[in-house]
Amino acid sequence: MSNNTKQTSKTVAHLAAETLHDPKASAIAKSLAASALSQTHSARQTSAEIEHKASEVLNSDKYSKDTKTLAASVLAQANKERKLK
Repeated sequence: MSNNTKQTSKTVAHLAAETLHDPKASAIAKSLAASALSQTHSARQTSAEIEHKASEVLNSDKYSKDTKTLAASVLAQANKERKLK
């Protein structure tokens, strides 16, 4: 399985930290934020479950710009081979 060496940017990491501390943030936003933060300064890749959630967020009109930013970040760090299957 190939590795994706992309990491969460400082800007997205900051957004993720703010999201995790926001009591009004949705569960999906917090889940995406946690995934993004876990990939900061790390070679970790997005799990299949989070990848699926992130895809749903990006394909929906009901999520905020910030939630979509988190979703895009975690998808960019997904396993490329898994996407091909």
